[in-house]
Amino acid sequence: MSEPHLLVHDKADNVGVVVVENLTAGTEMLCVVTEDNSDFKLVTKADIPIGHKVALSDLAVGDTVMKYGEDIGKMVGTAEKGGHVHTHNCKTKRW
Repeated sequence: MSEPHLLVHDKADNVGVVVVENLTAGTEMLCVVTEDNSDFKLVTKADIPIGHKVALSDLAVGDTVMKYGEDIGKMVGTAEKGGHVHTHNCKTKRW
């Protein structure tokens, strides 16, 4: 297997985490699900920095963001499948 571009921790997640530098829009990413070591391909819609999240499906305002199989926040903007998910469109529910 090649080096992954994106890690997804749990099958219930709707975002994955970029694990490479300089990920550019249009890249067909190798995505690995660490829960069972399965993989899939996904095309990124934007340049996304390492450590930032990518939507695994279309996300709408109010949707719950799942990472590590846990609710980590809600969408306050939209993100299409392969789109950037970060502080500009996702906020924690803690505050």
